[in-house]
Amino acid sequence: VPIPQAVVSAPAGSNCCSCCCCPPACTCEWTDWIDVSYPNASDKNSGDYETFENIMAYNSSWVCAKVENISCRAEKFPNVPIEDLGQKVECSIDTGLICNNKDQTIAGLIPMPVCLNYQISVCCTPNRPECLPSTTTQTTTAPPSPTTSTVSSVPTSTTAPPPTPSGTPSSTTTSTTMPPSSTTASTTM
Repeated sequence: VPIPQAVVSAPAGSNCCSCCCCPPACTCEWTDWIDVSYPNASDKNSGDYETFENIMAYNSSWVCAKVENISCRAEKFPNVPIEDLGQKVECSIDTGLICNNKDQTIAGLIPMPVCLNYQISVCCTPNRPECLPSTTTQTTTAPPSPTTSTVSSVPTSTTAPPPTPSGTPSSTTTSTTMPPSSTTASTTM
């Protein structure tokens, strides 16, 4: 009786140990605290925007293949959870941090209705091919080959019977022959 065995296959160039196959180190890596925006207390339309778009604008060499997790904190209150600060703040793996001055009220630890200065740290998937989601797109490149196409829409022949004298039932058949890939139509009246 054959005994079922587990088969493990590893991609080419993978890091294999002698006893088993070890997956590549693709766990997310936390960044240092990032602070590229500062709220303007005198502008109600301002706020603190530690968004991924602003981080890229500030530092074009910043690369995060995929944000898997995010941590947000107030610069002046680094050990207080942002939920306990009494401010309306969005901290999201999709956008980063957004705090709008116009959404703030005097509450909690904050004696004025403006955003605190926030910082974010993100856990990013390493920007390596073996760590990114794979797609099954296959591309094949072949040298160009000469192609000749001829398209003709002019009928090659058209025939119609001579007219019949009036007073007798008439029957007309029109036959049109088109090049291959076209259709031939016959109409009887």
